[in-house]
Amino acid sequence: MRQARFPAVDGLRVIAALAVVVSQVGLHTHAPLAGVVSRLDVGWAIFCAISGFLLYRPHVLAWFSATEPPLTLPYLRNRALRILPALLIAVLLSVVLVPHPSTLYLRWAVLTPLPFYLLLPGLGRLLTGYERPTRRSVRWRLLVLVALTILGPVWMAAVMATGHPSAGLWLPGYLGWFAVGMGMALWQVSRATGRLGPSTLDTLTRVPGTLWGIAAALLLIAATPVAGPYNHSMPTPAQALVKSLLYTVAVACMLFPVLTPTAGTVRVLGGRPARLAAKLSYGAVVYQFVVLGLLHGPFAVQLPVTLVGAALLAAISYRLVERPIAKKIAAAKTDSSVTKPSSSAAL
Repeated sequence: MRQARFPAVDGLRVIAALAVVVSQVGLHTHAPLAGVVSRLDVGWAIFCAISGFLLYRPHVLAWFSATEPPLTLPYLRNRALRILPALLIAVLLSVVLVPHPSTLYLRWAVLTPLPFYLLLPGLGRLLTGYERPTRRSVRWRLLVLVALTILGPVWMAAVMATGHPSAGLWLPGYLGWFAVGMGMALWQVSRATGRLGPSTLDTLTRVPGTLWGIAAALLLIAATPVAGPYNHSMPTPAQALVKSLLYTVAVACMLFPVLTPTAGTVRVLGGRPARLAAKLSYGAVVYQFVVLGLLHGPFAVQLPVTLVGAALLAAISYRLVERPIAKKIAAAKTDSSVTKPSSSAAL
């Protein structure tokens, strides 16, 4: 089964970036509807789920086709080239331009996604090896991934209960969001190849509005005090568990419809504007911290300025740094596919 493109994922990635920027501006200002604005940090969870889906799927494809899994060193090189240049530039700009630079993005980048990227090759082999991909083995692995999604809420409650909130930035607190995407990758390939039969999930793919409505309702619930404070204040263990759990289910409802999208979903989330904006999404998220460090003002002013400023920096970075690197990655993947067709990975 060949590598497939999921055009609607581009639009979801853009939504995630916008949500993150709005939530961060809200943290720096007195935002209206503070509860709703603060919970837009669910964008981080969306990014994690998308990464889990795209990066684990090649392992599933290799398992089902009885070929070698993606090579570890090329995969790690491509991840580093995709993430580190913009991040390092943002750090440099912060040190030079911002009077009191925040290290929030550094902590997030180092303590959450990067450990997952390092862990994925081994985890991918563990979850796709040792036996043939039968319906039984697929279902067993889906159960393992469901268990991992529960780890995140439990971990967040535990670190709050023990008085170590900084440990909430460690990978276990976010692994469940990656596992959501990984589980959907396994389901999507299993369903496409006939390892799993028809189920209620197939019906849900045809009603994306219903799933997105459920996600919105869950986020509105999270916007109440039941999910904790609207700033960086320490929540209670129960609040931390509820917030993480609500985000996990909401992200699953957001991501699932874009895996087998309807024509309308592709038009909205997979069109040319979405594709172009998706290329700048990571840069915008990273560079927003530079812009926020230079601005002081009300939410209504700071939000549009931050969006425009982050987008401009992201566009410049993409043009001068990220696109040339992306071309090198694509060339490397082409060379790899010539020598070993099964070793390419979706980035």
